[in-house]
Formats: sequence, C-alpha cells, structure tokens
Amino acid sequence: MNIALLGFMGVGKTAVGKVLAKMTGMNYVDIDEIIVDRAGKTIPKIFEEEGELVFREIERAVTHEIAGLDGQIIACGGGTVLDDENLASLRRASKMVLLNAEPEIILERVEKDEDKRPLLMADDKLGRIQSLLKARESGYMRAADIVVSTSKKTPEQVAEEILEQLGRYV
Repeated sequence: MNIALLGFMGVGKTAVGKVLAKMTGMNYVDIDEIIVDRAGKTIPKIFEEEGELVFREIERAVTHEIAGLDGQIIACGGGTVLDDENLASLRRASKMVLLNAEPEIILERVEKDEDKRPLLMADDKLGRIQSLLKARESGYMRAADIVVSTSKKTPEQVAEEILEQLGRYV
C-alpha cells in the first residue's frame, strides 16, 4: 500500500511526506522532483519552453510508474490527481490523502519558495490561489479518501492525524 498526498501547491505535501516516511519507514517520493530530474530542467522551465501539455505528459508517465510501486509516500503535484489517468493509477494501490490549507496560508508559504510557481504568475496572487482552489475543489474531493487541514499545524501534527485517520482503512 502507498499513501498519496494530494492538494494544492503550498499545503505541505513535501514537508508532511518526509515526516510520514520517517514515522512509517516507507520510502518518500515526490512526483515533481522526479519530473525535474527526468526533464533536466525546472518545472517553470518546462512550462516556459515546452508548455503545460508536455509537462502533464511527463507527469502522467512518472505517476503511472511510481503508483506501481509499493510502500511509497507519494507527494503528488498540485494538478496530478485532476487527470483521470493519474487518479486511476494512484487509486490502484494508494490511500488518497487530501491536504488543504487556507488561501492566505498557502500564499504565505509559496511566497517563501525561491522557485517561481508558473500557475501563480499574476498580479493578484491571492485571488489566483482562490480561483484555482475553487476550480480544483471538486476534483480534489473526488480523489480523496481522507481530508486533513494543514493550516496552523506542524508537519508532525498533520502526519499523526493522517496515520490516525488511515488506521480506519488499514
């Protein structure tokens, strides 16, 4: 069994995933990191030079490969599970954990990132976050087995809550 962490950028998938891996002894993998390694360029560069469609094709191939492994904590990209093929691949052997946070907290977290977020190239970043969250909400909820808020919680607190909730499934 795998645990797939899904949700919008800045909700804590990477931080929580690493803590979960330590707590469970499972292997941590980040789909976006694998994409960067395979493409040999950052995600903003892929978007800029090749477009979102090429990025999504690479993401689909990586997701299918990782979802076929066992014992993985999988940090999904923000849009990974909005693709039906990716969702089907992940569902075969993963419990799907949706992490969410308040838009203001997401903005605060992503502004600290040194790399640029291609989907947040806008004057009104908070408005863009709110708009994207609203557009993705039904897809995220459809994918989730459980939902955990990361707002005002440490990654350790979130990881403990996930394991507690997943105890009902395993």
